[in-house]
Amino acid sequence: MKIINIKAYGFWAGFRNVCLVKVETNDGFYGWGESGLSGREQAVISTIEHFKEFLIGKNPMHIGALWQEMYRGQYFEGGRVLAAAISAIDIALHDLVGKALNVPVHQLLGGKQRKHIPLFATAVQTMGPELIDEMLQLKSQGWDVIRATTGVHGNPRKPELFEPRQSIIEASTWLTKARDALGSEVTLGIDYHHRLSVPETVSLLQRMPIGTLDFIEEPIRDQSPQAYKSLRSMCDVPFAIGEEFTSKWDFSPYTESALTNFARIDICNAGGFTEGMKIAAMCETHYIDMMPHNPLSPVCAAASIHFCAAISNMTWLELPPYDGDMSDYDKFFIGRPIVVNNVFKVPDSPGLGIDVNESLIKDLSFKYWEPPRLHKNDGSYTNW
Repeated sequence: MKIINIKAYGFWAGFRNVCLVKVETNDGFYGWGESGLSGREQAVISTIEHFKEFLIGKNPMHIGALWQEMYRGQYFEGGRVLAAAISAIDIALHDLVGKALNVPVHQLLGGKQRKHIPLFATAVQTMGPELIDEMLQLKSQGWDVIRATTGVHGNPRKPELFEPRQSIIEASTWLTKARDALGSEVTLGIDYHHRLSVPETVSLLQRMPIGTLDFIEEPIRDQSPQAYKSLRSMCDVPFAIGEEFTSKWDFSPYTESALTNFARIDICNAGGFTEGMKIAAMCETHYIDMMPHNPLSPVCAAASIHFCAAISNMTWLELPPYDGDMSDYDKFFIGRPIVVNNVFKVPDSPGLGIDVNESLIKDLSFKYWEPPRLHKNDGSYTNW
């Protein structure tokens, strides 16, 4: 069996661009994968086109060797663009090999360790009574793990105001009220999308009673483990960190020093299944549970389900896209994962268990898109 073609598709689907990869063999088998570098898909597609030049003719069964060649084959190793391209191809290779062997991908990873995948839901309303209402509605629907956002999501078409200190006041007030309304049985967290500094994060957490939050996700940027060490020394709320990490080397300082409690791995950015399983094992040695990032298309969701099924140290998978129209997905994706009773069932069909209607996507256009721009009161740029 040999690889005869690798295709990369970047197209607009409902509310975002999707970057998919298809690997084809001379025996008629194929697999699909996805890249998660949102907003920079064209760079990933160019990298995949480069990888294609030396992957054609290779045996797709040699997934680990191909991963090493893609990662180490250039002098400059690593980086988000290269990792996203490798991730998409690696996932597609697993899908292809699973189909060729007539087994689900989780069987290639050691077999499933659970029947279904627990999920967490996200409440997106602004801080205020609307947020409490949304959370109570989610609780009434059976969700027992709920994550809030800052409530300020930005607008890609024009800059919007986000003042961290004002956000701290509002978030601490309404998250305290949310805990009172939800009771103790609901796991409650917030994603701050790395918009705070160390002292701002400490101020936020100190304004709430102990036990209000079960986790805080990405409060600050992740480039400095030392900054997280400083933050860890001043607060006791568990951290959920890692959606920006692209390798085991990125995760290593945070696992070795116990700086994260929930590893927010995104296998569409962190090297696919090959690297993801190593990261999960590394986290397991430090009693860190995986809490995968899952914001992309159904291909990402399907891959994440198999990953979560095959690891022991897993808490919850992110319920996929919660912030946009997904109606296009029913046209483009065949057999996409469906939430039933607030969980994903683990499929036993060959490969990922999902297919793509290639005839519908092959001529779709890519749409230029930039993440929202946020600024403070003084006009300075701040993180989205």
